[in-house]
Amino acid sequence: MPKQLDFTMEEYNFAFLDEGSKREIRRSILKGISIPGYQVPFASRELPIGRGWGTGGLQLTLSLLGKEDVLKVIDQGHDDSVNAVSIRKLAETSSGIETTEDAAEASVMQTRHRIPEESLRSDQILVLQVPEPEPLRRVEARETETERLHGEMEYSSIWVRLYEDIVRWGEITIGADYPCMVHHRYIFNPSPIPRYDVTKLHQAEGLYLFGAGREKKIYAIPPYTDVTPLQFEDYRFEAEEFNGASCRLCGSDDTFLDEIYDSNSGEKYFQCSDTGYCNKIQMKREEEKS
Repeated sequence: MPKQLDFTMEEYNFAFLDEGSKREIRRSILKGISIPGYQVPFASRELPIGRGWGTGGLQLTLSLLGKEDVLKVIDQGHDDSVNAVSIRKLAETSSGIETTEDAAEASVMQTRHRIPEESLRSDQILVLQVPEPEPLRRVEARETETERLHGEMEYSSIWVRLYEDIVRWGEITIGADYPCMVHHRYIFNPSPIPRYDVTKLHQAEGLYLFGAGREKKIYAIPPYTDVTPLQFEDYRFEAEEFNGASCRLCGSDDTFLDEIYDSNSGEKYFQCSDTGYCNKIQMKREEEKS
């Protein structure tokens, strides 16, 4: 039988990554902040999770964490999904920092597919996991060509893609990964967040960082930056609507809702996607009742 390895996380560097790796990632982050929307190449490190499961976001998070930081990790709005729990446990075990499910208490948040319902403050950082950072990949497969198009600000192909949607379906059908213009210069991919969350990026107080480990790219949206979804004058950008539905747990009707189908009863109901926010509202209402 193979010999069991006997070690503890104390034998690793603080927050798992070595200091050289952290410095290189931080330099890439600073460049991304200096040029909003620009995809900065970086040397993506190996981590004890599979690529495509959040390695890019995790590397940014581990490089930014300090001993006084409080971390929140969510996956599609959930604090208790397998991906969120695993990432949170790695960060917590390798650094000893405090973690939370309350977005208001966190200084650093890592997320996949959602932005928390509560707006970011100026002292908070939101790190998004990105599977495909290139917004032009829908229309151009070659990396060298997409780099040239960004350099020349030649975005006619993505506009044609939106126009073809309208001609074929009568509307723009892109849901997640909706392309946006950043600082009137670069078109960027906001990660697979719903259109409901895209408007939160515009002139936000907090710092948004995007990490794609598999594609080895980092980019950023600094505070108070213009972020505009691509749209035509007669076909405007529209976020998802829930037609007056409300969360079955907390009763909120102004949040992003997940539609859930109960196979046993055959009923359909709605529930807040952001579980931390939903729990917080429920606790407040219980306190008000008591």
